[in-house]
Amino acid sequence: MAPSADTSFASHAANQFTSYEKDRRMASKEIVYTTSNGAPQAHPYEAQRAGDNGPLLLQDFHLIDLLSHFDRERIPERVVHAKGSGAHGFFECTDPISDLCMADIFSEKGKKCPITTRFSTVGGESGSHDCARDPRGFSVKFRTEEGNWDMVANNTPVFFLRDPAKFPEFIHTQKRDPSTHLTHADDSTMFWDYLSQNPESIHQVMILMGDRGIPDGYRKMHGYSGHAFKLVNKDGVWVYAQFHFKSQQGTGFITQEDSANKSPDYSQKDLYEAIQRGDYPKWDVKIQTATPKQAEEMWERQKINVLDLTHVWPQRDFPLRKVGEFTLDENAVNYFAEIEQVAFSPSHLVPGIEPSADPVLQSRLFSYADTHRHRIGANYQQLPVNAARTAYGRGDFRRDGAMAYHNQGARPNYLSSIDPVGLAGRRVDADGTHGHFAGQAVSFLSEIRPEDFAAPRALWREVFDGPARARFVGNVARKMGLCRDAEILRRQIAIFREVDGGLAARLEEATGVRGYDGIAGLAFNGTHNGMARGEKGRHADGIRPSRRITSCNGAPFAGTHEPIIAMGANGRHAVGVNGS
Repeated sequence: MAPSADTSFASHAANQFTSYEKDRRMASKEIVYTTSNGAPQAHPYEAQRAGDNGPLLLQDFHLIDLLSHFDRERIPERVVHAKGSGAHGFFECTDPISDLCMADIFSEKGKKCPITTRFSTVGGESGSHDCARDPRGFSVKFRTEEGNWDMVANNTPVFFLRDPAKFPEFIHTQKRDPSTHLTHADDSTMFWDYLSQNPESIHQVMILMGDRGIPDGYRKMHGYSGHAFKLVNKDGVWVYAQFHFKSQQGTGFITQEDSANKSPDYSQKDLYEAIQRGDYPKWDVKIQTATPKQAEEMWERQKINVLDLTHVWPQRDFPLRKVGEFTLDENAVNYFAEIEQVAFSPSHLVPGIEPSADPVLQSRLFSYADTHRHRIGANYQQLPVNAARTAYGRGDFRRDGAMAYHNQGARPNYLSSIDPVGLAGRRVDADGTHGHFAGQAVSFLSEIRPEDFAAPRALWREVFDGPARARFVGNVARKMGLCRDAEILRRQIAIFREVDGGLAARLEEATGVRGYDGIAGLAFNGTHNGMARGEKGRHADGIRPSRRITSCNGAPFAGTHEPIIAMGANGRHAVGVNGS
């Protein structure tokens, strides 16, 4: 073995830091089996013993290292979205929106960037069934020249909640019972108990129990941001925006009966094999936009809250506008390195795309990156699948920590006057983009209101056809049959009655349970009841009637985005929406 011509550490580092792609493509016949420190090992199954029949030797580093690493092979699975599939591909801008957004990726026709996607179920463990009746995660990492932009979406435009503190407890009800250790596939009591006490979940329930509850694989489903984001153009003018990923393969569903005959890894197999045979799946990337004024009017005229994850924007008023499309044309070579370790977060944004004040989105901005630090480590952004791919050299003052791969050499780890770091000019005016908020701190909890049933009612009456309604009733009745508490079902049927009286009647016939006559006489432990007959039943458990309940559920009402008068350091001055 010839000695290296260059014995410097720089040479060694150059070899190691460019080795991931080389290792990714290297065939087994090209390598020599070694211990973890690189020493050749004669045979992987050998172990050192004291004589022919004696005990093992502690000096056998290969065996000790092998067993120790095996004990640590698994990282914590995702607390939600544990079962997933993914692939790589590219995004191409087909219809620039520089009039709306300064983001470089949307600036010109034909602009491309590499992407990684991950699709998933929500509630099940890593080994659960791909065809479970469950929402699907739909995440895309766009590696733009200005940094990574993650869209952490779902295959439904809404979710079960709009109050962020409910999320951990809601997920608990989708997992295993703490006593029986059964999931809601065998005992749905927790499942229906939560939903029947938090009726704002009804829109998502209508979708979940309908045909879209089990999509026909990941290729045949749409994706939705759910939340409103803000797009900011070069002039500092911003609009609210929803992102839609529309499958060019169309959509399809699997019935509850047919799902039992599918492979547990049906969606993974379908996606992987389609890409392997060159049948590359594609999605159109589209947006809905609303000006601040239109957002206010949406609430004042239609009682649609752009900051509410249970509401959708009507496409007749806010039509979809195509931005581009993305194609998945490359399977992961190593699933763990490229899919299990990929880390998406809605806080990973680029100039021109900003978060709105949606409270659930605001909570996710923290929680996703935090779970990556727990699950993968403090330096998760250094992993090849998560690393940014910018048009400029980049650095920061975050150093050290476990598994620091790139630690930024001898550069100062503070803002140094001796060796100053380069700074880019400010492109987004945070004052103007994020608005102005004035008021006391409030303890906020949303209330159920009549408008929360408008979209679910439209689904039942205008979108579902006869066979779809029959399947819906069958799916709900089957799930209710696994609930051990009839009182829970009476509450849930009352919620369905607010959607449509005929729907409630069909469920009563299918289950043999007589539900309450609507929710006016009910009090909920998780949500204020804005439809209650009197004040007694209006307030959620544990909140005294003297507590104020918002009249707008946190929606931007008329005048919300108007300029306000603020006190500056030099006295009284006017501050406008765009910081003017």
